Amino acid sequence: MIKLNKILPVFLLCTAMLVQCAYAGHDKTIRPGAYQLQQYLPLLKNKRVGLFANPTSVIGQTHLADTLQKLGVHIVKIFGPEHGFRGNADAGEKVATYTDEQTGITVISLYGAKNKPSPADLSDVDIMLFDIQDVGVRFYTYISSLEYFLEAAIQNDKPLVILDRPNPNGFYVDGPVLQPEFKSFVGMQPVPVVYGMTMGEYASMLLGEGWLPGKYMRRQDKRIHLGQVLGFEKKNNSFNLTVIKCQNYTHKSRYILPVKPSPNLPDMSSVYWYPSTCFFEGTVLSEGRGTSHPFQVFGHPSLPQDLFAFTPQPNEGAKNPKLNGQLCYGWNLADSKIPYPDKIALKWLLQAYQLFPGKDNFFLAAKTGRPADYFFNKLAGNAQLMQQIKAGITEQEIRASWQPALTAFKKIRSKYLLYAD
Repeated sequence: MIKLNKILPVFLLCTAMLVQCAYAGHDKTIRPGAYQLQQYLPLLKNKRVGLFANPTSVIGQTHLADTLQKLGVHIVKIFGPEHGFRGNADAGEKVATYTDEQTGITVISLYGAKNKPSPADLSDVDIMLFDIQDVGVRFYTYISSLEYFLEAAIQNDKPLVILDRPNPNGFYVDGPVLQPEFKSFVGMQPVPVVYGMTMGEYASMLLGEGWLPGKYMRRQDKRIHLGQVLGFEKKNNSFNLTVIKCQNYTHKSRYILPVKPSPNLPDMSSVYWYPSTCFFEGTVLSEGRGTSHPFQVFGHPSLPQDLFAFTPQPNEGAKNPKLNGQLCYGWNLADSKIPYPDKIALKWLLQAYQLFPGKDNFFLAAKTGRPADYFFNKLAGNAQLMQQIKAGITEQEIRASWQPALTAFKKIRSKYLLYAD
């Protein structure tokens, strides 16, 4: 009689290969790292897995957690970012630890009460697995969650596998580079607003540039067939970060997201305009939460009434939107014929400030009065942009002020790219 424990690993690998082939085809379709099952299933074999995931963590129409469970992978913990593992929490809403009904696995929120897995959370974890769709914008908090997850892996001596996904805004690099004194969860490292890197590339940069505790030096000779293994050494110990690369992706790709990355980025138009219009979150204007076109619609009741009119109302992801129930006047990019940007557009931010009657109240105030505590400055990564807007500096002049730091960042970025630029 053939023992089940001998044929099961072969069965799992064959099943994984069949799933992979179902999506492979002969075209140049971009496929995220999660689809490359035959590359990372051997890394998870007989391991207790801690999975960081959300609704974007899918293979086709099936969630990664469900796929892995069916393939016999032992997931012992699930970690969730902002908006939660199932993605139905408001922006900024705190999510408690709970048991996921579909999988029966404990879900620990890494947004709110804590941002990083504790040693206790990882005590029964052998390997950590990360699969989140990012949108490539510094103040979109998933890269901050990635940083804390990576830091926990290092501190608890756990290997980390990142299932890379394309960056839908990965075809350009732009915006002010964050200054250290403005560090927060919406911006933790000296990178521009749009940094043009995938999660796998970004994690490699965090390690290689020494932006995490300790100084890890990359081992250039560590390449095996099971994905892209990036070895890092520190004195007498080492840390392996494995990046399972995307297929057919380059930084010139315009990747269309199959799943909305969060409730308030419901379509590609919101994803493309988000780097430019999220700055309104640091002002008294509505940024479109509570409408069907968040980050494409923005305005305020005090703006001229001949502008586009809209009224924010509670909806999914915006249970109590800014200016709830108030008739606002502003702009609607959703119905415009403006091409999607390949750089940050400040046009509407500057116009809104010029048209706003109570300019002293345009930016949301910080209780402390400290420049670093203004939310607008946290988004910008400096206090300069606010001052430039108040001074009436032109968009061209503002953009010129970004260039020295952008040039320096691009040199750093180039060392960690896994895909053609």
